[in-house]
Amino acid sequence: MNPIRRSLLLAPLALSAAAPAPLRFRARRRIPSGAGWAPEEFDASCPPTQTAAVVCDVWDRHWCRGANERLARMLPRMTETLAALRRRGVLIIHAPSDTMDFYKNAPQRRAILALPAVAPPPLKDWADPPLPIDDSDEGCDTPGDQPHRAYTRQHPAIPIAPTDLISDNGNEIYSALAARSATHLIILGVHTNMCILNRSFAIKRMTRWGINCFLVRDLTDSMYNPARPPHVSHDRGTELVVEFIESHWCPSTTSESLLKA
Repeated sequence: MNPIRRSLLLAPLALSAAAPAPLRFRARRRIPSGAGWAPEEFDASCPPTQTAAVVCDVWDRHWCRGANERLARMLPRMTETLAALRRRGVLIIHAPSDTMDFYKNAPQRRAILALPAVAPPPLKDWADPPLPIDDSDEGCDTPGDQPHRAYTRQHPAIPIAPTDLISDNGNEIYSALAARSATHLIILGVHTNMCILNRSFAIKRMTRWGINCFLVRDLTDSMYNPARPPHVSHDRGTELVVEFIESHWCPSTTSESLLKA
């Protein structure tokens, strides 16, 4: 048996005797309050061996210069946070969409393909209101940049460890979670209003499959052009999307809280 696959299947059993301490971190959700939504902080707890973290679409290059510049500022903290989660026993899954050909011979890619396929449950009914920002122009805030395929792989600044996995497929990632009896998924990467919400392995699909998701709100970015409604700064546009997710889909946390977990 592939050694990575074996470690995934046996991890919960092998570590059960040690009873590793749960990851305890501060999280934030939003609850109905009057005509709006009020933030509520709470203490979250996730068993490390039943938790995974997905790195969503952190490509080596994006077609939008502004997106590249903002990602560059996040990369060191992403690497630090993923390393800390990995040390605690959290499974790290790298999901750079549409680049699986680049990784076809990587052991971390072969390992997830070797896992038994598990059919996800029927999708739960879930209200899906419109986003609070207009991203109909693809959301780039640096003039002159036009959409095209600029990426070939995950950003090389994000290490892929031997025990990590690589996939951009929701069913494959669900099967990897099932192999560990994992019920918690930490999501970081880009872009909050697009891939983070809508990929087959991301918040909407996983939440509707019954997985408890957490967005790392300081390790994400939106595709939002302030020239579009609601005509706020780019940073405020990202905050609005995070608040939308906290209100309608799942809680968020921060890298600082995870590093202290």
